Amino acid sequence: MWVNQLLPMLPIAPDIKQFISSLRRPRAIMLLVPAGAPVDAVIDELLEYLEVGDLIIDGGNSYFKDTDVRTRNLAAKGIHFLGVGISGGEEGARHGPSIMPGGSSEAYERIRPLFEAAAAKVNGEACVTWLGPDSAGHFVKMVHNGIEYGMMQLIAETYDLMKRGLGLNDEEVSQIYADWNKRELNGYLIEITSSICARKDKKTGKHLIDEILDVAKQKGTGMWTTQNAMELQVPVPTIDQAVAMRDLSVFIQERKQASTIYQRPMQPFSDDRDTFLSNLYRALYAAVILTYAQGLALLTIAAERYKYRLNLAEIARIWRGGCIIRSKLLEDIRTAFLANPNLPNLLLDPLLSRKITENQEDLRRVVCQAANAGIPAAGMMASLGYFDAYRSSWLPTNLIQAQRDYFGAHTYERIDAKGTFHMEWEKE
Repeated sequence: MWVNQLLPMLPIAPDIKQFISSLRRPRAIMLLVPAGAPVDAVIDELLEYLEVGDLIIDGGNSYFKDTDVRTRNLAAKGIHFLGVGISGGEEGARHGPSIMPGGSSEAYERIRPLFEAAAAKVNGEACVTWLGPDSAGHFVKMVHNGIEYGMMQLIAETYDLMKRGLGLNDEEVSQIYADWNKRELNGYLIEITSSICARKDKKTGKHLIDEILDVAKQKGTGMWTTQNAMELQVPVPTIDQAVAMRDLSVFIQERKQASTIYQRPMQPFSDDRDTFLSNLYRALYAAVILTYAQGLALLTIAAERYKYRLNLAEIARIWRGGCIIRSKLLEDIRTAFLANPNLPNLLLDPLLSRKITENQEDLRRVVCQAANAGIPAAGMMASLGYFDAYRSSWLPTNLIQAQRDYFGAHTYERIDAKGTFHMEWEKE
């Protein structure tokens, strides 16, 4: 059955031909199908009935390079194409999502009033804006999801540290997240984590969270973020670790076997409960800023490399409502890019750098406590490692380059002279 997504007052059509004939020209058709081959299959089916000037909108989580190919192929036929990222889940579908459109600005203007009406609203502003040409919308949504992976991993680590480290029960953990959500960490993921920890299982009467298997799956957007970050040579280690930990969770039988081989008594935290929880809150706050910084640094480089001309202040604005990573922090992030549109990294912003400085010792303390206790905190550790490397005016990568030159004659640069050099390392 075919449904006119943009004109819902029209009836459901029994087949594609009648569906397309029911639309006024030039037509606009929105697809909400799984990424990959299904998108191409539906487009191929539509093309038989479309005309020059018609518009296809892909509202799924398509890989941005696929969107570029579809844009070129359809443009050759005179068909407009928009790749539109949408975030918000079921709640967004009911109350308004964050919408991230990319493609032809002319085509976007045709459907802009509909998207603005459908999008979430913050302070009367619709959480939607044209992001740039070609695959800009799907690229921004991909990075949004990468940041989402990182934030979810960090929150999961705080949950683990409270449960196994402090021995808190689910109700206590739920209340702590509820309290955190009233402060600077206010955001959708913190809010729902509080609700999740409090929910009882109707089948067993126990807390549902304790009945859920510890295997986290993924649909690919986090992996795409890390892959593209490596292609563009932009470090996003917190997101990398979030993807890796989901991958590792799948090896549940091996983990159980390893847990019997590498038994080690859990070392108690050196701080009392209240002190540790205070440290943990501040550590998470710092790590979340660092995760946003990594994702937005990737968008900065991608905007130049792919000629997207992204406006990061506008991206922060439309992420404030409807989307999964919405949080109070996005107001500060928006302000940072409004003050300096050419800011290469959030860690160089005066306000956010001060927030990191104020909380970095808490992040260090939590990482040390987790390592000593033997509780995995890969996201926290990666965030701290990224911060320390970024703030270091010198890194030991001179040795790596020397090693490369030794075994592969890859040359090196010198501090005291311009040009490239090679040493015959095995000769006197």
